[in-house]
Order: sequence, then structure tokens, then C-alpha cells
Amino acid sequence: MLSIEANGARIPAIGLGTWDLRGRACARIVEQALRLGYRHIDTAQMYENEREVGEGLRASAVKREQVFVTTKIWTTHFAPHDLERSAKESLVRLRLTEVDLLLLHWPNPHVPLVETLGALARVKQQGLARHIGVSNFTVALIEEAVALCPEPLVCDQVEYHPYLDQAKVKEACARHKMALVAYSPVARGRIKNEPALQQIGERHRKTAAQICLRWLVQQGAAAIPRTSKLERLSENIEIFDFELSDDEMQQISALGSAAGRLTDFGFAPKWD
Repeated sequence: MLSIEANGARIPAIGLGTWDLRGRACARIVEQALRLGYRHIDTAQMYENEREVGEGLRASAVKREQVFVTTKIWTTHFAPHDLERSAKESLVRLRLTEVDLLLLHWPNPHVPLVETLGALARVKQQGLARHIGVSNFTVALIEEAVALCPEPLVCDQVEYHPYLDQAKVKEACARHKMALVAYSPVARGRIKNEPALQQIGERHRKTAAQICLRWLVQQGAAAIPRTSKLERLSENIEIFDFELSDDEMQQISALGSAAGRLTDFGFAPKWD
């Protein structure tokens, strides 16, 4: 599978998002994804499924070193001592000695960013995470984080799909050799009814979702579509046998606007 290179990390271009997957269903979908060829699994403390993700990883029988595992520290654990303890607890739940990528899940204006990033860097230096990064950071926060962090940041994981223009964040990531990792990459299924994507899909004999994922990957972004359906798992990784034209890429990009955000996490602290 194609990988995105970013500050020493090689992030598989398509991964499995696990938000809202729970229990046996979560473990089963992770296991099946890995058996189908996925090599990138994304979880988070806030998802409360790290234990099941680890179970799916072990059940798949895929060698640990072949799988890129991401988890995220929740905002209530951003004080330095709390962050290091919390990272270790994630590893216990996953039953891993390290994760491939550890992210700050959201910015938290109530804890100085320099302290949080220092702790995140120490977690990497201790060998608990191979790489570190951020999620849901604005352009200004990316600039601040890169300046403050003693270790390279490899990605900003953000909502990104054809309806949401993320050009500025993408440019900021590229400037610092960071990857953009897209969550909600198929706009929670809304793109399946988009005429432009359907028409392009007919030309390539692909679904609207496959066109959407190809559009992301072709920009150099990684995508982590979340699904609970086994048939969708196969569909989401069958995007490497065709290429979109420049005109098609532009046609899809034209669907986006700054107001196209789907996610409104009222529980997450926001920066002004």
C-alpha cells in the first residue's frame, strides 16, 4: 500500500478509523481489516476501544511491525505528568510496548502548549511512541507547535473531505513536512449522493466513496475512513488501480468551502 512520508514516518495512505466502534464488533472489524491488507489502524483514548483494537490486532496474526497504530491523548490529560501516565495506560489497554503515532487529540487552551508538547516529546524519547503529532490544530497552532516541540511532529489529523476546504492546513503541513491525515474522509457517507462524484465514478467504474478517497490520497493526504461493514472495508482500499485527471481533481475540490465542516464536538475545548 502507498505510504505518506512525513518527518521520518511512513504513514499508510489508507487506514481504518475506529471512532464509535465498541466491543466485539470493534475487535472483529480491526481483525478483518488487517486480514484484507490494511496496515494503519487509528484509535483514541476518548473512543474507549483501545483494548478491543489491540484484541483485533492480535487476532489478525499480522506481525506487529507491519501495522501502523495511532492513538490519541485526551485533553484532560495534557498536564505533563498526566500525559506521560496516560500514554502508558493506553499501551496497557492496547497491550503494546509502543504505538507508531501518538497525537494530541484536540488543542487545550487551559494547559500551556509548551508543557504539553514537552511531555509528548518525552514520551517519544522514552520509546513509548515512534512518532508524535497533533489533531484538530489550526494553522496558527501548527506554527506554534512546530516552534515549541523539541521533537518533529509528523501530522495534523483533521476533518477533511470534498465539502470542507482545508487548503490552508494542508499548506501549513507541507511547509513543515507534516502529513495531513483526514478523518470523516467520505463526509459520513454524504458523498455517495453527490452527482459530481457519481459521474466521475461511472467513468472509472468506482463508487463515489472510492473517488473521494482517491482524491485525498492523490493530494498526498492519508485517510482513515471509519466503517462497521465488512463489505466497505474492501471497497475503501481498492483505490490504487486508477488515477484521477487534473480536471477531475479540480472538479472535486470545487465542492469545498470553509463552511463545510460536519464535526461539532461540543465537548472539545476550542481556541479562539
